[in-house]
Amino acid sequence: MDRLSGLMPFIRTAELGSFVAAGRALGLSASAVGKGVTRLEQQVGVRLFQRSTRSLSLTDEGRMFQERCRRILDDLDDAQAALSRSTETPRGRLRISLPIACYCLFRSAFLAFMSRFPDIELDIDFSDQMVDLIDEGVDIAIRSGELPDSRLMKRALPPVQQVICAAPDYLARHGTPKTPRDMDKHCGIRFRYFTSGKLQDWPLRLKPGEPELRVRTVLTCNNMEMLRSAVISGFGVGTLPDFMARGPLANGALQQILGEYLIDPDSMSMVWPSSRQLSQKIRVFVDFISEWLAREVSDPSAPYL
Repeated sequence: MDRLSGLMPFIRTAELGSFVAAGRALGLSASAVGKGVTRLEQQVGVRLFQRSTRSLSLTDEGRMFQERCRRILDDLDDAQAALSRSTETPRGRLRISLPIACYCLFRSAFLAFMSRFPDIELDIDFSDQMVDLIDEGVDIAIRSGELPDSRLMKRALPPVQQVICAAPDYLARHGTPKTPRDMDKHCGIRFRYFTSGKLQDWPLRLKPGEPELRVRTVLTCNNMEMLRSAVISGFGVGTLPDFMARGPLANGALQQILGEYLIDPDSMSMVWPSSRQLSQKIRVFVDFISEWLAREVSDPSAPYL
Protein backbone atom coordinates (compact mmCIF):
# COMPACT_ATOMS: atom_id res chain seq x y z
CA MET A 1 0.00 0.00 0.00
CA ASP A 2 3.02 2.34 0.45
CA ARG A 3 3.52 2.46 -3.31
CA LEU A 4 -0.18 3.13 -3.87
CA SER A 5 -0.29 5.88 -1.25
CA GLY A 6 2.74 7.44 -2.92
CA LEU A 7 0.74 7.74 -6.12
CA MET A 8 -2.15 9.64 -4.57
CA PRO A 9 -0.48 13.11 -4.47
CA PHE A 10 0.26 12.79 -8.19
CA ILE A 11 -3.19 11.47 -9.10
CA ARG A 12 -5.10 14.15 -7.18
CA THR A 13 -2.81 16.91 -8.49
CA ALA A 14 -3.34 15.72 -12.07
CA GLU A 15 -7.12 15.65 -11.55
CA LEU A 16 -7.45 18.96 -9.70
CA GLY A 17 -4.69 20.98 -11.36
CA SER A 18 -2.84 22.28 -8.29
CA PHE A 19 -0.96 21.16 -5.20
CA VAL A 20 -3.26 23.27 -3.03
CA ALA A 21 -6.47 21.63 -4.29
CA ALA A 22 -4.88 18.18 -4.09
CA GLY A 23 -3.78 18.89 -0.53
CA ARG A 24 -7.32 19.85 0.50
CA ALA A 25 -8.67 16.62 -1.04
CA LEU A 26 -6.04 14.49 0.72
CA GLY A 27 -5.96 16.36 4.02
CA LEU A 28 -2.34 17.38 3.48
CA SER A 29 -0.48 20.64 3.01
CA ALA A 30 0.32 21.86 -0.48
CA SER A 31 4.01 21.52 0.41
CA ALA A 32 3.58 17.87 1.39
CA VAL A 33 1.79 17.13 -1.87
CA GLY A 34 4.52 18.86 -3.90
CA LYS A 35 7.23 16.89 -2.11
CA GLY A 36 5.29 13.66 -2.72
CA VAL A 37 5.11 14.39 -6.44
CA THR A 38 8.83 15.23 -6.53
CA ARG A 39 9.69 11.94 -4.79
CA LEU A 40 7.58 10.04 -7.31
CA GLU A 41 9.32 11.80 -10.22
CA GLN A 42 12.68 10.81 -8.73
CA GLN A 43 11.51 7.19 -8.39
CA VAL A 44 10.27 6.87 -11.96
CA GLY A 45 13.06 9.03 -13.40
CA VAL A 46 10.69 11.18 -15.46
CA ARG A 47 9.28 14.69 -15.02
CA LEU A 48 5.51 14.36 -14.68
CA PHE A 49 4.57 18.05 -14.42
CA GLN A 50 5.71 21.25 -16.08
CA ARG A 51 5.88 23.84 -13.30
CA SER A 52 5.85 27.61 -13.44
CA THR A 53 4.95 30.33 -10.93
CA ARG A 54 1.45 30.56 -12.42
CA SER A 55 0.58 27.15 -13.82
CA LEU A 56 1.00 23.42 -13.42
CA SER A 57 0.49 21.09 -16.38
CA LEU A 58 1.14 17.44 -17.16
CA THR A 59 3.99 16.48 -19.45
CA ASP A 60 3.35 13.92 -22.19
CA GLU A 61 4.84 11.28 -19.90
CA GLY A 62 2.67 12.55 -17.06
CA ARG A 63 -0.51 12.20 -19.12
CA MET A 64 0.41 8.64 -20.06
CA PHE A 65 1.22 7.81 -16.44
CA GLN A 66 -2.08 9.34 -15.27
CA GLU A 67 -4.05 7.13 -17.69
CA ARG A 68 -2.31 4.04 -16.37
CA CYS A 69 -2.83 5.11 -12.76
CA ARG A 70 -6.51 5.70 -13.47
CA ARG A 71 -6.83 2.16 -14.80
CA ILE A 72 -5.15 0.85 -11.64
CA LEU A 73 -7.67 2.71 -9.50
CA ASP A 74 -10.53 1.42 -11.67
CA ASP A 75 -9.26 -2.12 -11.15
CA LEU A 76 -9.08 -1.53 -7.40
CA ASP A 77 -12.63 -0.19 -7.42
CA ASP A 78 -13.75 -3.30 -9.28
CA ALA A 79 -11.91 -5.56 -6.82
CA GLN A 80 -13.51 -3.83 -3.84
CA ALA A 81 -16.92 -4.04 -5.47
CA ALA A 82 -16.41 -7.77 -6.05
CA LEU A 83 -15.95 -8.25 -2.29
CA SER A 84 -18.88 -6.06 -1.34
CA ARG A 85 -22.56 -6.75 -1.22
CA SER A 86 -23.01 -3.64 -3.30
CA THR A 87 -22.14 -5.72 -6.37
CA GLU A 88 -25.84 -6.52 -6.51
CA THR A 89 -26.11 -3.04 -8.05
CA PRO A 90 -23.49 -2.50 -10.80
CA ARG A 91 -21.82 0.88 -10.48
CA GLY A 92 -18.86 2.93 -11.66
CA ARG A 93 -17.68 4.67 -14.82
CA LEU A 94 -17.70 2.87 -18.16
CA ARG A 95 -15.60 4.35 -20.99
CA ILE A 96 -16.94 3.46 -24.45
CA SER A 97 -15.58 4.22 -27.92
CA LEU A 98 -17.53 3.79 -31.16
CA PRO A 99 -17.68 5.26 -34.68
CA ILE A 100 -19.63 8.49 -35.19
CA ALA A 101 -22.05 6.82 -37.61
CA CYS A 102 -23.09 4.34 -34.90
CA TYR A 103 -24.82 7.12 -32.95
CA CYS A 104 -28.22 6.52 -34.48
CA LEU A 105 -27.99 2.75 -33.97
CA PHE A 106 -26.86 2.84 -30.34
CA ARG A 107 -28.47 6.00 -28.95
CA SER A 108 -31.75 4.36 -27.83
CA ALA A 109 -29.83 1.39 -26.41
CA PHE A 110 -27.55 3.68 -24.38
CA LEU A 111 -30.49 5.68 -23.00
CA ALA A 112 -32.33 2.48 -22.08
CA PHE A 113 -29.19 1.18 -20.37
CA MET A 114 -28.89 4.38 -18.33
CA SER A 115 -32.47 3.97 -17.14
CA ARG A 116 -31.88 0.34 -16.22
CA PHE A 117 -28.51 0.91 -14.48
CA PRO A 118 -28.53 4.45 -13.04
CA ASP A 119 -25.43 3.82 -10.90
CA ILE A 120 -23.22 3.26 -13.96
CA GLU A 121 -21.78 6.43 -15.49
CA LEU A 122 -21.36 6.18 -19.26
CA ASP A 123 -18.40 8.08 -20.75
CA ILE A 124 -19.00 7.81 -24.51
CA ASP A 125 -16.56 8.90 -27.21
CA PHE A 126 -17.96 9.00 -30.75
CA SER A 127 -14.90 9.02 -32.99
CA ASP A 128 -13.77 7.43 -36.25
CA GLN A 129 -10.21 7.28 -34.92
CA MET A 130 -9.11 3.79 -33.90
CA VAL A 131 -8.28 3.79 -30.19
CA ASP A 132 -6.00 1.42 -28.32
CA LEU A 133 -8.25 0.18 -25.52
CA ILE A 134 -5.42 -0.92 -23.27
CA ASP A 135 -3.13 2.09 -23.66
CA GLU A 136 -5.97 4.64 -23.51
CA GLY A 137 -7.94 3.03 -20.70
CA VAL A 138 -11.11 2.39 -22.71
CA ASP A 139 -13.40 -0.29 -21.30
CA ILE A 140 -15.43 -1.20 -24.40
CA ALA A 141 -15.28 -0.35 -28.10
CA ILE A 142 -17.54 -1.06 -31.06
CA ARG A 143 -15.56 -2.42 -34.00
CA SER A 144 -16.37 -3.68 -37.48
CA GLY A 145 -14.54 -6.25 -39.57
CA GLU A 146 -11.80 -8.59 -38.42
CA LEU A 147 -10.16 -8.18 -35.01
CA PRO A 148 -6.43 -8.92 -35.31
CA ASP A 149 -5.64 -7.74 -31.76
CA SER A 150 -5.40 -10.94 -29.68
CA ARG A 151 -5.52 -8.88 -26.46
CA LEU A 152 -9.23 -8.24 -26.98
CA MET A 153 -12.29 -10.28 -26.10
CA LYS A 154 -15.41 -9.81 -28.21
CA ARG A 155 -19.16 -10.30 -28.39
CA ALA A 156 -20.63 -10.46 -31.89
CA LEU A 157 -23.40 -7.96 -32.71
CA PRO A 158 -25.91 -8.07 -35.58
CA PRO A 159 -24.02 -7.55 -38.88
CA VAL A 160 -24.34 -4.31 -40.82
CA GLN A 161 -25.39 -4.38 -44.46
CA GLN A 162 -24.03 -1.59 -46.64
CA VAL A 163 -26.72 -0.39 -49.05
CA ILE A 164 -26.53 1.90 -52.08
CA CYS A 165 -29.14 4.65 -52.17
CA ALA A 166 -30.18 7.74 -54.07
CA ALA A 167 -32.95 10.30 -53.78
CA PRO A 168 -36.01 9.67 -55.98
CA ASP A 169 -35.63 13.05 -57.73
CA TYR A 170 -31.97 12.25 -58.55
CA LEU A 171 -33.01 8.92 -60.10
CA ALA A 172 -35.78 10.68 -62.01
CA ARG A 173 -33.15 12.97 -63.57
CA HIS A 174 -30.39 10.43 -64.17
CA GLY A 175 -32.16 7.09 -64.41
CA THR A 176 -32.03 4.06 -62.08
CA PRO A 177 -28.99 1.75 -62.45
CA LYS A 178 -30.00 -1.80 -63.31
CA THR A 179 -26.52 -3.37 -63.12
CA PRO A 180 -23.27 -2.34 -61.36
CA ARG A 181 -21.81 -1.20 -64.70
CA ASP A 182 -24.61 1.37 -65.02
CA MET A 183 -23.01 3.18 -62.06
CA ASP A 184 -20.35 4.52 -64.45
CA LYS A 185 -22.94 7.01 -65.70
CA HIS A 186 -23.76 8.38 -62.25
CA CYS A 187 -22.45 10.86 -59.69
CA GLY A 188 -20.96 9.32 -56.54
CA ILE A 189 -20.86 10.56 -52.96
CA ARG A 190 -18.01 8.70 -51.25
CA PHE A 191 -16.98 8.06 -47.66
CA ARG A 192 -13.29 8.52 -46.81
CA TYR A 193 -11.90 6.43 -43.93
CA PHE A 194 -10.42 8.53 -41.15
CA THR A 195 -7.49 6.24 -40.37
CA SER A 196 -6.24 5.39 -43.89
CA GLY A 197 -7.66 8.21 -46.02
CA LYS A 198 -8.91 5.64 -48.53
CA LEU A 199 -12.32 5.85 -50.17
CA GLN A 200 -14.89 3.23 -49.28
CA ASP A 201 -15.37 0.70 -52.07
CA TRP A 202 -18.77 0.30 -53.66
CA PRO A 203 -20.24 -2.81 -51.95
CA LEU A 204 -21.10 -4.53 -55.22
CA ARG A 205 -20.23 -7.93 -56.65
CA LEU A 206 -18.49 -7.53 -60.02
CA LYS A 207 -17.83 -10.26 -62.56
CA PRO A 208 -14.35 -11.86 -62.45
CA GLY A 209 -11.93 -9.69 -64.39
CA GLU A 210 -14.38 -6.83 -64.69
CA PRO A 211 -12.70 -3.40 -64.28
CA GLU A 212 -13.44 -1.23 -61.27
CA LEU A 213 -16.40 1.12 -61.43
CA ARG A 214 -15.70 4.61 -62.77
CA VAL A 215 -18.30 6.63 -60.93
CA ARG A 216 -17.72 10.39 -61.12
CA THR A 217 -17.19 11.55 -57.54
CA VAL A 218 -18.91 14.83 -56.67
CA LEU A 219 -18.33 14.76 -52.90
CA THR A 220 -15.90 13.01 -50.57
CA CYS A 221 -16.21 13.25 -46.79
CA ASN A 222 -15.29 11.36 -43.62
CA ASN A 223 -18.64 11.85 -41.91
CA MET A 224 -21.60 9.57 -42.61
CA GLU A 225 -24.16 12.16 -41.51
CA MET A 226 -22.85 14.58 -44.14
CA LEU A 227 -22.82 11.83 -46.75
CA ARG A 228 -26.40 10.86 -46.00
CA SER A 229 -27.59 14.48 -46.15
CA ALA A 230 -25.95 14.94 -49.55
CA VAL A 231 -27.56 11.77 -50.91
CA ILE A 232 -31.00 12.75 -49.57
CA SER A 233 -30.54 16.20 -51.15
CA GLY A 234 -30.19 14.56 -54.57
CA PHE A 235 -26.52 15.23 -55.37
CA GLY A 236 -25.68 11.64 -56.23
CA VAL A 237 -25.54 7.97 -55.29
CA GLY A 238 -24.00 6.92 -51.97
CA THR A 239 -23.35 3.93 -49.71
CA LEU A 240 -24.90 3.90 -46.23
CA PRO A 241 -25.04 1.34 -43.42
CA ASP A 242 -28.53 -0.14 -43.27
CA PHE A 243 -29.32 1.39 -39.89
CA MET A 244 -28.71 4.90 -41.28
CA ALA A 245 -30.72 4.25 -44.43
CA ARG A 246 -33.74 2.58 -42.84
CA GLY A 247 -35.57 5.78 -41.84
CA PRO A 248 -35.12 7.65 -45.16
CA LEU A 249 -36.03 4.48 -47.08
CA ALA A 250 -39.19 4.08 -45.01
CA ASN A 251 -40.37 7.68 -45.51
CA GLY A 252 -39.47 7.80 -49.20
CA ALA A 253 -36.56 10.26 -48.93
CA LEU A 254 -34.23 7.57 -50.36
CA GLN A 255 -34.55 4.64 -52.72
CA GLN A 256 -32.29 1.60 -52.59
CA ILE A 257 -30.67 0.44 -55.83
CA LEU A 258 -28.80 -2.68 -56.97
CA GLY A 259 -29.85 -4.63 -53.89
CA GLU A 260 -29.39 -7.99 -55.63
CA TYR A 261 -25.71 -7.19 -56.34
CA LEU A 262 -24.68 -6.25 -52.78
CA ILE A 263 -21.80 -8.07 -51.10
CA ASP A 264 -22.27 -9.80 -47.73
CA PRO A 265 -22.84 -7.70 -44.57
CA ASP A 266 -19.95 -6.42 -42.42
CA SER A 267 -19.40 -8.07 -39.06
CA MET A 268 -19.65 -5.88 -35.94
CA SER A 269 -18.50 -6.61 -32.40
CA MET A 270 -18.19 -5.21 -28.92
CA VAL A 271 -14.62 -5.65 -27.67
CA TRP A 272 -12.86 -5.20 -24.34
CA PRO A 273 -9.33 -5.96 -23.02
CA SER A 274 -8.83 -9.64 -22.28
CA SER A 275 -6.15 -8.82 -19.71
CA ARG A 276 -8.73 -7.26 -17.44
CA GLN A 277 -11.14 -9.33 -15.36
CA LEU A 278 -14.65 -8.87 -16.68
CA SER A 279 -16.23 -6.56 -14.12
CA GLN A 280 -19.92 -6.61 -13.42
CA LYS A 281 -20.48 -3.22 -15.05
CA ILE A 282 -18.89 -4.47 -18.28
CA ARG A 283 -20.79 -7.76 -18.12
CA VAL A 284 -24.21 -6.14 -17.71
CA PHE A 285 -23.43 -3.61 -20.45
CA VAL A 286 -22.37 -6.27 -22.95
CA ASP A 287 -25.41 -8.44 -22.21
CA PHE A 288 -27.89 -5.55 -22.24
CA ILE A 289 -26.64 -3.93 -25.47
CA SER A 290 -26.40 -7.28 -27.30
CA GLU A 291 -29.99 -8.20 -26.42
CA TRP A 292 -31.30 -4.68 -27.19
CA LEU A 293 -29.69 -4.53 -30.63
CA ALA A 294 -30.89 -8.04 -31.51
CA ARG A 295 -34.48 -6.89 -30.87
CA GLU A 296 -34.06 -3.54 -32.66
CA VAL A 297 -32.43 -4.94 -35.79
CA SER A 298 -35.03 -7.71 -36.10
CA ASP A 299 -37.89 -5.17 -35.87
CA PRO A 300 -38.64 -3.82 -39.35
CA SER A 301 -40.69 -0.97 -37.84
CA ALA A 302 -37.67 0.50 -36.02
CA PRO A 303 -36.45 3.35 -38.29
CA TYR A 304 -33.63 4.51 -35.91
CA LEU A 305 -33.95 8.04 -37.32
